[in-house]
Amino acid sequence: MGQWGVFFRGFLEHPRMVGSIIPSSRFTIRKMLGPVKWDECKLFVEYGPGVGTFCGPVLERLRSDGALVVIDTNPLFIDYLNRTITDSRFTAVHGSAADVEKIVADLGHDHADYVLSGLPFSTLPDGVGPAIAAATHRILRPGGAFLVYQFSAKARDFMAVHFDRIDSGFELWNILPCQLFWGWKD
Repeated sequence: MGQWGVFFRGFLEHPRMVGSIIPSSRFTIRKMLGPVKWDECKLFVEYGPGVGTFCGPVLERLRSDGALVVIDTNPLFIDYLNRTITDSRFTAVHGSAADVEKIVADLGHDHADYVLSGLPFSTLPDGVGPAIAAATHRILRPGGAFLVYQFSAKARDFMAVHFDRIDSGFELWNILPCQLFWGWKD
């Protein structure tokens, strides 16, 4: 299966965890990654990378000594990413975003500079969204950010408990149009 086939299969098997029937648009990618200070980014983490829609653009911008760690609960996506992304800065982990602190530590890092998530917070099992938001805040360095794109504003509710400053935006050129949030750790 190609990228679209893998993504569609992942959606059919786990629609509440994938959240969309097609990957994000290039407009969403550009807008989400816009505020990242790439020259200061040594570790970029992504939750729910799917088939790697953001991985290529992140790796293009990431400094040569940086690292991209992606975490997904779907082994289909992890297998696909490991077969198709050969960049030495890339690591795909089969696991839960709620375990980001252990995953990052196990890979030899103290903190993340940025964490990106397209996880569908509105459909995650009870308690999982708040646990992910809390763990993300703890793993981020001061000045880092939690970047979230969603079809609903539910993620912002979880973020607001931990992040005093949340910038927001909207991307119409996406199927479906999505809300964008950048939670900054002061």
